[in-house]
Amino acid sequence: MSRAIVVVRTGTANLASVRAAFERQGHAVELTQDPQRVAEAERVVLPGVGAFGASMAELVDKGLVPALIERVRKNHSLLAICVGMQLLCRESSESPGVRGLGVVDGSIGRFGGQVRVPQLGWNDVSAAPDARFVQSGVAYFANSYRLPEASAGWTASTANHGGEFVAALERGNVLACQFHPELSGAWGAALLARWVEGS
Repeated sequence: MSRAIVVVRTGTANLASVRAAFERQGHAVELTQDPQRVAEAERVVLPGVGAFGASMAELVDKGLVPALIERVRKNHSLLAICVGMQLLCRESSESPGVRGLGVVDGSIGRFGGQVRVPQLGWNDVSAAPDARFVQSGVAYFANSYRLPEASAGWTASTANHGGEFVAALERGNVLACQFHPELSGAWGAALLARWVEGS
């Protein structure tokens, strides 16, 4: 069944791959920076690549912060991808002093130890036993920063890169992925389909 997917223009994301992934499944995709559209849409995607601070500045500049916070608080369907997931958190060491959306009570930090940074490529995702959307599989990651652990009230699926970190968060109709489902082959496509259908 075709659905309408509203994708937020963050100014720091390659929207082509996100748009193409949903269009391949037969869904209509609309790109917007209109806070009212973000507030009212049935399904919203918050993508992001690059720096936490630049992405957050764009959301503030376009007046999108209240609409995004309200979507999460009201349990309206939202998919946050890569930096989009990090923006849901309180802060990031990548951009000291920049406040995130704060709907996830967590702080983003850089990968430590001797691992390659950025993490660039495929990695195993272990789904939480009570995950609604995520199933265990292999996903494509491109990140230098990560959420070390989940905050209360969120279901966390994990991956390992120099230690365990949060690969995805779920709560109700909200799904946040550190990986790129739109670049994760058939496994990622199936995840997007489950989110769209709400199952």
